Amino acid sequence: MNDSTLTASTAGGQSNNANISEAVIRIAGNSQDGIQSIGGFLARLAGRSEQEVMTFMTIPSTISGGPSIFQVRIGTGEVLSAGDEADVLLAFYQHSYEGHIDSLKESGIVLYDSDHVTPNEEWQKKYNHVAIPISNLTIEAIGGTARDKGKNIYALGLICRIFNLNSDKLKGLINEKFKGKNPAITETALNAFNAGHLYELGDLIETFSFSEATHRDSSQVVMNGNEALAYGLIAAGVRFGAGYPITPWSDIMELLRRELPKYGGSFIQCEDEIASIAMALGASYGGRVGVTGSSGPGISLKTEALGWGIMAEIPLVLVDVQRGGPSTGMPTNVEQSDLNIACFGGHGDSPRVVLAPANVEDCFYSAMEAVRIAREFNVPVVLLSDQAIGTRIEAFDEPDLKTLCKDITPDLTPVEEHKPYSLEDVSGVSPRIAPGTQVKSGKYPVITGLEHDELGHPTGSSQLHQEMTNKRRNKLKTLAKSLPFPQVYGGDHGDVLIVGWGSTQGPIHEAVDRVRKAGEKWSSLHIRHINPLPEGLEKAFDGFKHVMVVEMNDEGLYGYGQLAGILRARYCDPKIKGINKSDGMTYKVKEIIKRVTAAIN
Repeated sequence: MNDSTLTASTAGGQSNNANISEAVIRIAGNSQDGIQSIGGFLARLAGRSEQEVMTFMTIPSTISGGPSIFQVRIGTGEVLSAGDEADVLLAFYQHSYEGHIDSLKESGIVLYDSDHVTPNEEWQKKYNHVAIPISNLTIEAIGGTARDKGKNIYALGLICRIFNLNSDKLKGLINEKFKGKNPAITETALNAFNAGHLYELGDLIETFSFSEATHRDSSQVVMNGNEALAYGLIAAGVRFGAGYPITPWSDIMELLRRELPKYGGSFIQCEDEIASIAMALGASYGGRVGVTGSSGPGISLKTEALGWGIMAEIPLVLVDVQRGGPSTGMPTNVEQSDLNIACFGGHGDSPRVVLAPANVEDCFYSAMEAVRIAREFNVPVVLLSDQAIGTRIEAFDEPDLKTLCKDITPDLTPVEEHKPYSLEDVSGVSPRIAPGTQVKSGKYPVITGLEHDELGHPTGSSQLHQEMTNKRRNKLKTLAKSLPFPQVYGGDHGDVLIVGWGSTQGPIHEAVDRVRKAGEKWSSLHIRHINPLPEGLEKAFDGFKHVMVVEMNDEGLYGYGQLAGILRARYCDPKIKGINKSDGMTYKVKEIIKRVTAAIN
C-alpha cells in the first residue's frame, strides 16, 4: 500500500474509511467455488474504472478440482506485477487459511469463513483476523441448495463493501456474466451479492477507498492473454484455424471457434495434433494464413509437419501456450521450457521465426505481427506465450481496430510467370501466389516436402539443396535486419542488466525500479524477437558488468537456461549467466532481487 496500510479495526465504534492507491487481494478456496469468477469480476471492474490491474491464478490439473487461488492487484498508478504479498487474504477453508496465510503482509487482513476456518492463535497476533460466517449467511440470502455456488458472489459483495467499489458496475458485470441464461440464475447471483454488500461490518474492519484514477484519453479493455492473442489473430485477417484441446491453449481455440464464423471464417477441432497443423498448412497454401496451436506435448507432435511448412515455405502461425513439462508435466502451472523446441524442434536445418509476447496487451499486437511476418517471409511463425500470460487479466488501451484490422483476402491477379522458390533475390524472400492464380507462361509450380528446384519440382541435386538451405536461412537474416532494437529499461550503463522474455517482464521491471530507488545501477532488457534475434544486442551487454538472464526453466547441465544458452552461443560472452527456476510459479519481485544479488556477490 502506498497511501495507507490495510488494517482491521480493533477499537469499538464506526469503521473509518482510509484512502489507498493500490491493494493486493488473494482469494483462496477450491476451484469449484468460483474463485476465478470473483477475481475476474474485480479485474474487469478495475479496467472499467480506469485503474491498472494485474492478476495471478493457480488451478488444479485434476477434473475433480481442488485448492485454487486468484490474486488481483488493483491500483490507480502503474501496476507491473500481481504483487509479492497480499494486503487481504480471503480464505474459504482451513487449507486455504493455513496454506496462504504466509502470503500476507505483516499486519495484513485475513477475512475468513468462520463456518469452515478455525484461526491459529499465533497467527492472530501477527495478522488482523476478521471472522464472517460466509457459508451460513449465503444460505440465509439465497437458500441452502445454492450455498456452494453462491458464496463466491456473496464474498464479492463483502469485498465491494470493504473497498467501497462501484456496486452498480459490479451488478452490471454480473448481469453480463449470466446473460442468456435462466433469469433465476442472475436473480440468485444478485441476491447473494446484495446480501454480502449490505452485511453490517460495524467495528470489525476498517473500510478503504481507492484514490481517483487519472483520466485516460482512450477507453480501456480488460481481458486475459489468451483472449488478447485470439482477437489479435482475427484483427490480422486470420479466418481459418484448426486445433486439438489441451490446457492452457484450449481457451484460444474455443474463442476462435466462437468468433471466426462471425467474420466468414471457421475453426475446426481435429482428431489430433498432427491433423490440426496439416489442416492449418492447407489453409495457408490456399492463400490465407492458417493458425494452429497447442502446449508443449502437442508442439512435439506438430514438429514434423512444421518442418514441411518450412521446406515448402508456407506461412503459418503456431501458438504455443507453455506449461510445466516434460511429458504431461504440470498442465496448469507455468514454465518457459519450450524455447528450444520452438526455435530448433524438428529434424534437419529448419529455420522458423519465434516471437514471445511480454504482457497481455502485447499478446494482441504480437499476434498481428506474427501474421504479418508469416505472409511477408513465407515462413511459419511460432508465437510463444505461456500459462501466466494466458490466464492473467490486465487492462490496456483499446486498440484502434478501424486502422489496425487487415484484409488478407488472396489476390488472384494473373502473373506472367511464377517461381515460388526463386534464387534470384539474395534476401531469400520470393513471391507467393494463391492456387487458382493464372500463370500466363503456363509453367505452374508444385508444392512438396522434398527438396526442390525454383518451381518446386523434387530434386536430388546437392547444389540445389545447398542453395535452397541458404535461401531459407537468409530469409531470417533479412528479417533480423528489420527488427527494432529492444529498449533498455533504466540506464544504458551500470552494474547489472537483467534480460528476460515472455511473462517475466513486469516483475523484472518492478525489481529494477525498486533497486534503482535504493541507489543500485540495475537495468533490464526484454527480448520479444527470439529467432532471429535483433541485431546489436552485444552493444547493450557491453555497458554492464553482469548480464543475468531471468527465465522460468531449468539451469541445465551448465548452469544457465534456454535463452541464456542461445545468447551465450550467439555472443560468446561468459558474463551472460542464468537465474532459473522451474517450480511452476511466476517470479516475485523480491525473489528476482534476492537471487540476482546473490549471483553477483
